[in-house]
Amino acid sequence: MEFERFEEKRLRTLHDRGLDFRDARDLFDGRTLYTYSSPRGDEARFVSVGIIGQQCFAVVWMDRGGARRIISMRRARHGEKANFSAILG
Repeated sequence: MEFERFEEKRLRTLHDRGLDFRDARDLFDGRTLYTYSSPRGDEARFVSVGIIGQQCFAVVWMDRGGARRIISMRRARHGEKANFSAILG
């Protein structure tokens, strides 16, 4: 799967949150994810929640021209963690 991102936003997120969009691709390697729709206007966006390393993260993404475009990355919120844990059993 091909990934793309807006480099300026990646650098800002790295500076502000210490999170690198490059690590977001790890979520999409076949591991279990909790994914839900998060449309914005006419764009079909999604949030996928999963574990990277030892922490739970949420990645906002969309499919664009055959690539998965990473829009945002953050630590998962309490409700997202709970929903993710529920699918793990």
